Amino acid sequence: MKHLGLLAPLFFAAILLSCNTEKSKSSPKTEQTDYVKVPSDTLTKHLKPFNLELPTIGLLMFNGVLQGEVIATSDVFGKPNQDMEQLFNVVTIAETERPITTEEGMHFVPDYTFENCPKLTALFVPSGYDMYAQVRNKKMIEFIQRKNEETQYIVSNCAGAQLIGESGIADGHKIVTYIGGGKELQENYPNLKVQDDSEVTFVEDGKFSSSNGNLTSYISALNLVEKMTSPEHRQFVEDYLYIDRLKNWGE
Repeated sequence: MKHLGLLAPLFFAAILLSCNTEKSKSSPKTEQTDYVKVPSDTLTKHLKPFNLELPTIGLLMFNGVLQGEVIATSDVFGKPNQDMEQLFNVVTIAETERPITTEEGMHFVPDYTFENCPKLTALFVPSGYDMYAQVRNKKMIEFIQRKNEETQYIVSNCAGAQLIGESGIADGHKIVTYIGGGKELQENYPNLKVQDDSEVTFVEDGKFSSSNGNLTSYISALNLVEKMTSPEHRQFVEDYLYIDRLKNWGE
């Protein structure tokens, strides 16, 4: 009995040590960066810190958005330079914090809402197959109008041009939309200079640029990344993405 009394404290100490060891295994380690504290485990090591000194690219999202138009921009602006240095903050924005569901069925969690979105250098406005609800969403239109006051660039892809038209921010400027959508866009927003979408893939007019959308969203993103960096960096990004393989597809 005396031996059991001596062993009891050791038994409980062993249990406590085991629990602490298991806890340390399950809790990810963190490392301190200059900007935010981020986990250093393999699942999150690729997170890019928000750096106030870098330009911020905002990607607008909503239920039914064509995910390729969001991904194209993040693909281009999320790439580092040749020294593997981060050049931009790339953030997603939606009306609420709830995940949005893309047209293709994927769920994207926005980084920010219309209310807490940081200052943007550029705003990309994508599209969906059904823009009825988005064009009539006053909060979304007001958000675009507010961001136009602070951004250096506004880019629309595909039917995102309808949101630009509804906001009135690009009145008097050239714009292009999806193939076959130009006539309706011009009728609904006569103050826009709608280009012939059967011939024009991408157009730029002042701070505003636009494309037919889908894969041509890469054109609008690459054009802007070149303006904000250099032709050399654009070429680096194109090489990174194997764009040349698409250009020569089928040859």
